[in-house]
Amino acid sequence: MDLLIKLPMVIVFFAIMIGIGIYCKKHSTDVDGFVLGGRSVGPWLTAFAYGTSYFSAVVFVGYAGQFGWKYGIAATWAGIGNALLGSLMAWWILGRRTRVMTQHLNSATMPQFFEKRFDSPGLKLAASAIIFIFLIPYTASLYNGLSRLFGMAFNIDYSVCVIVMAVITAVYVIAGGYMATAINDFVQGIVMIVGIVAVIAAVLNGQGGFTEALRKLGQVSDPAVSDIPGAFASFLGPDPVNLLGVVILTSLGTWGLPQMVQKFYAIKSEKAINKGMVISTVFALIVAGGCYFLGGFGRLFSDRVDVAAEGYDAIIPAMLSDLSPFLISVVVILVLSASMSTLSSLVLTSSSTLTLDFIKGNLVKKMDEKHQLLSIRLLIVVFILISVVLALIQYGSNVTFIAQLMGISWGALAGAFLAPFLFGLYWKKTTKAAVWSSFLFSTAVMLCNIFFPQYFPAVLRTPINAGVFCMLFGLILVPVVSLFTKKPEEAHIRQVFSCYERTVTVRVTDSIGETKEEIL
Repeated sequence: MDLLIKLPMVIVFFAIMIGIGIYCKKHSTDVDGFVLGGRSVGPWLTAFAYGTSYFSAVVFVGYAGQFGWKYGIAATWAGIGNALLGSLMAWWILGRRTRVMTQHLNSATMPQFFEKRFDSPGLKLAASAIIFIFLIPYTASLYNGLSRLFGMAFNIDYSVCVIVMAVITAVYVIAGGYMATAINDFVQGIVMIVGIVAVIAAVLNGQGGFTEALRKLGQVSDPAVSDIPGAFASFLGPDPVNLLGVVILTSLGTWGLPQMVQKFYAIKSEKAINKGMVISTVFALIVAGGCYFLGGFGRLFSDRVDVAAEGYDAIIPAMLSDLSPFLISVVVILVLSASMSTLSSLVLTSSSTLTLDFIKGNLVKKMDEKHQLLSIRLLIVVFILISVVLALIQYGSNVTFIAQLMGISWGALAGAFLAPFLFGLYWKKTTKAAVWSSFLFSTAVMLCNIFFPQYFPAVLRTPINAGVFCMLFGLILVPVVSLFTKKPEEAHIRQVFSCYERTVTVRVTDSIGETKEEIL
């Protein structure tokens, strides 16, 4: 009987995704349309595309459970940081200048931006290599958490779930490109908003309401974490320093992630950016704030889950196990939405970057638009296949290495790109050498963090804190290196920054000339 409720909802959801992909096929007849939607995407679609690419199943199942367990209700600060720093400030500081300069430079990807902004083909190749290396494992991590939820809801094998999700995503991305992902992201975003609100209400109601749940949480103690009574129900939680690291990585990190920044390339106009900024911030506050808020009550369900044996991914499913079949279906679709939206964004970014920035002009000297589109579509299939294989290997062998690369990926990508991209938009004196230093430093640090964590100070042994260190150090490294290295050509800088200056001719109708003295 439960399947009669759950299965039709999931089938309808998949049918809508495919239908949108087929509908958007007309927008993907050239590279600009396929990769950027013709730079004509409105504020609502762009804002939801930004938000749904931001928050995947890793956040809902993994991060919400893990950080909620560690920090209690204070984990909500991560969601608030995602809304204010990761959305509001990102749109305000990066949105307009990114849209204007990338169109002026005719760059469709982040590596193309680095090439044309700093007049360096080498930077383009290096950036595309970093993206390829660190986005692929990121895609594999998106499937984490689905196994437990699908096992709870449908009692089906995890591999079936992964393959079906990958195939559906591939179909609509290959068919409709960026426009299909943007419209599907909007639909998926609505599902995420409705789902998280409904789930929070149901879970708290099962604990006697918000006040009663908070009172119970205040009675929970864990001497291994904190000796302070009521720490898990407190304003800053039992470990505010490491919580701050989580907030910075998951919020500031979006400023340097290519799949996030690229959303600004495609927005229709400068006017749409202000509206999109508000929509994106509200979306993040509801979805991210809601996820971490829900996870903050995870310790109330400690009788249902053995974290030491089952891991943090088991916490959220345990909290949801008593929901009605309808709400469980909503949760499954919520997690599918979060995963598919981020997956579609990642594979589109990876395939377009590898084609436009690595294959075209290097491996294939002359590549017309038809073959560029074919290459992008084929690489989407390749990247999704790799992510499926990695996810199944991780699940079948219980190898945690792949799952850990979620944090490594964020740290490496944001650490390498955030400072060069930000200074590249605003500061004329940023040098090519400074960009190289940021690329090499963050990539080296995060790779060493994987293989040689024992040589790091204790506070930097986690991928989260190491990633935060790379991002913040990059903001110092880039301007310092720029001051002591060869300055860019003046003519090139004038041409790059001319997009922010516009000469306006005004017709003057008065016919009486006045001298300077008379005016004064």
